[in-house]
Amino acid sequence: MDAMVNTVKGWMENPVKFARSHGVTVSPESDGSDPEREIHILIIEGFLLYNYKPLLDVYNKCYYVSIPYEECKRRRSTRTYTVPDPPGLFDGHVWPMYLKHRLEMENCGLDIRKSTNLAIEMAFATHFTSVMCNSHALFVSAEYLDGMRTKDELYNQVYEDIQNSLLNVF
Repeated sequence: MDAMVNTVKGWMENPVKFARSHGVTVSPESDGSDPEREIHILIIEGFLLYNYKPLLDVYNKCYYVSIPYEECKRRRSTRTYTVPDPPGLFDGHVWPMYLKHRLEMENCGLDIRKSTNLAIEMAFATHFTSVMCNSHALFVSAEYLDGMRTKDELYNQVYEDIQNSLLNVF
């Protein structure tokens, strides 16, 4: 995780130089504009990115997609894997680990607005461990996304939110 923090900080220091050093061509938004002066957006996606305090400290926006237990289990059961899930894996491991990591996120200072009642979700868990981060002083607010909505609806919600944030900055 420290390597990821360093990578993100490297991008923050100079997004154009970072992109070029990773083989990404950065073209100006319009002729004559300087890519160094344009807005650059880095999207970091992943399940465990909100339970590591040093990463929380560098985010401008956080989004948390949540779906109910029943829907999560249904979606998981429709996936096709080369090696299928053994019976009981979802209830015995997948869902309890989701709850564990969600609690870690909250304990690290992530405020998940509009979140479902964690106590109700925990009723489905058979085992779980709480891990505390060093500091609770900073609470980062995560925008709640309803995972029951379509991918297009979620994309549009995030896109609109980012656009509005950029309009408010400039």
